[in-house]
Amino acid sequence: MHLEIYCDGGCRGNQHDTNVGGWGAYLVWGEHTRELFGGELNTTNNKMELTAAIEGLRAVKNKDVETHVFVDSSYVLGGITDWIAGWKQKGWVNSKKQPVANKELWMELDKLRQQFAHIEFHKVKGHSDNVGNNKADELANRGMDEVEAKNSR
Repeated sequence: MHLEIYCDGGCRGNQHDTNVGGWGAYLVWGEHTRELFGGELNTTNNKMELTAAIEGLRAVKNKDVETHVFVDSSYVLGGITDWIAGWKQKGWVNSKKQPVANKELWMELDKLRQQFAHIEFHKVKGHSDNVGNNKADELANRGMDEVEAKNSR
């Protein structure tokens, strides 16, 4: 048996000065599930996608269990599986010789990833028929809803 973590993030008003972001992580271990979500004001979609993966991994107590992380973000998948080695080697600059965006989040995700005995990241199609991804999307929206409700009082 293995652990599955479905991660998603979103941002209503992404790329605007004022917006609301949310993240969701849905953990599945056999018949057991766990739902995590949160959000913040004035963020980006990419930050929320990374936060979902980070919070999902933080929630895992047994790092020896085989773990599969499912994301619908090409940014997160490419970053953690391909680009991060080069970023670290080049002092956290990207191929355009610019500082890597969201460096602190990437560093945290990388640190957490290294704590696992066996971890794999997989890309799933967002907003399709993947039940786990749809649940993570629902959780990310709950995170945004809570932030909006809290800030509209």
